[in-house]
Amino acid sequence: MVTRLLGSVILLITMMPAWAVDQLSASVDKNPVLVGEYFTLTIEANGKVSGQIPDTSALSGQFVTSPISTSSRTSIINGSMSSTTSWQMQLLSRKAGEFTIPSFEVAGQQSRPIKLKVLAREQDGEAQQNLFIKTALKPDTLHVQQAALYTVKLYIGQDLLDGQLSAPQMQEAQIAQLGKQSEDYEIVNGRRYMVVTREYLVQPQKSGTFTLEPPIFNGQIREGYRRLAVSAMGDSIEVEVKPIPDTYSGTWLPSELVNLSEEWQPSDQAVVVGTPITRTLTLTALGVTKEQLPDIEVPDVDGFRTYPDETDRKQMTRDGRVISQLIASYALLPQTPGTYTLPEIKVPWFNTVINKVQYATLPSRTIEVKADPNQVSVAPAPVIEAPRQADTNSEPPIVVHNAEKTWLDWALLTSGYLLWLVTLVIWFLTRQSKPVKVKAPEQTPVTADETQAMQQIKRAVKAADLAACYQGLKALAHAQGHVQLHTWRHQLSQELQNEIAKLQGALYSAKQENVDLVLLYRLLAAQHKQIKNSKKQHLEPLY
Repeated sequence: MVTRLLGSVILLITMMPAWAVDQLSASVDKNPVLVGEYFTLTIEANGKVSGQIPDTSALSGQFVTSPISTSSRTSIINGSMSSTTSWQMQLLSRKAGEFTIPSFEVAGQQSRPIKLKVLAREQDGEAQQNLFIKTALKPDTLHVQQAALYTVKLYIGQDLLDGQLSAPQMQEAQIAQLGKQSEDYEIVNGRRYMVVTREYLVQPQKSGTFTLEPPIFNGQIREGYRRLAVSAMGDSIEVEVKPIPDTYSGTWLPSELVNLSEEWQPSDQAVVVGTPITRTLTLTALGVTKEQLPDIEVPDVDGFRTYPDETDRKQMTRDGRVISQLIASYALLPQTPGTYTLPEIKVPWFNTVINKVQYATLPSRTIEVKADPNQVSVAPAPVIEAPRQADTNSEPPIVVHNAEKTWLDWALLTSGYLLWLVTLVIWFLTRQSKPVKVKAPEQTPVTADETQAMQQIKRAVKAADLAACYQGLKALAHAQGHVQLHTWRHQLSQELQNEIAKLQGALYSAKQENVDLVLLYRLLAAQHKQIKNSKKQHLEPLY
């Protein structure tokens, strides 16, 4: 037995160099096929093939192709050894007609070409009723980089076992699926269908006329006890893409509608110096992605400090349209009293409906800034007028002469002094004879909220978190009875006020401020400890 096995191995080794490809064939598993239906092309070589793959690049011009898979097998039957290598790939035609699959060559051998017939979907009415695809593009005429919503609906009228829906294709365009597919049911011509809906964002990158190829579905359905292969494909859509006008300048923003709005907090037209104002700008555009929305430039205004805050971008779909929003917040800090006019803000965009440049505009706004009543104002120095020169034409001055005191006046004055002395002596003697009950001044103890706020600030300093430290300062001010931070800040030392101002600048200013959080916490802790010790120095009343 061992000898026979060893002999077979030796025979196999000696015969391997002599193997060669003596025949090459090509075949398809379906002919004819339907438009949008996958079929399998198999290329098979009889003989040993080492590292060779047939050239199938000519197929990509006529069909949608998949990657090639390679397999090989060797068999020994009655001492006769044979080897076979095969290559398989999936093909799909988007058009009806007669096609020729060319011949292939491997190791000097060539296969025969194949005549393939592709039938249009209209010739398969029953299959169309069981399974079909509807597509829609809004809008169907676009400008370069304008976003359109492509909706695909797959109608399934039988029990689906499995399936695969490909993505749409279009040259010189970016196509991305929006969210996840949805499933629902609809009644079409008295028949109930399960409907699978997908939405795609289509953005052409070049001008011209292009074909948006629909997605293709291939799967299996249950019919009785059988599994049947089914396929479906939607209709192609011709898309006209217009170029960017040569006269347009600025950030390219093609849209059907653009709106710019704002919101103020507080909404009053009059504010106090040092009171922060939150200005929120919202830019809404139809038919563009959120990445295409330009940043809103807010001009600086003398008398105000402007600190950019959070910026958020959103994107959604409504009624077959793509809607994008840019929400930008700014903190305005008035510095000096007066009346100020904030200039208007304009964002250019191209109206694709009327093919004209327009502007989304915010009108100018007037704000009155009042002085802070909590600030100690310096009174102006009194004006000392120089003595006027005598006027010869003025009226003569009135001269007042003091009257001389009589003996009765002197007696009343002396008795008043004596009465005052007697009262003083009686009060002194009474005070020495009775103990005085000393009442301790009322003091407000340090609340738990203040302690928690200090701990919050300490944790933020350790983590070097500027925003958390600023929130801790707000909590500490609120715990000490101040609604707003700026009113509480004015009661602190000048050095501590400067450090808090640096922290605000680092958070809201475009300029980078150097903030020493450790120094800020030390100054704050020292002042907090001083207030706490002053409250503990008072003794309870003694009896």
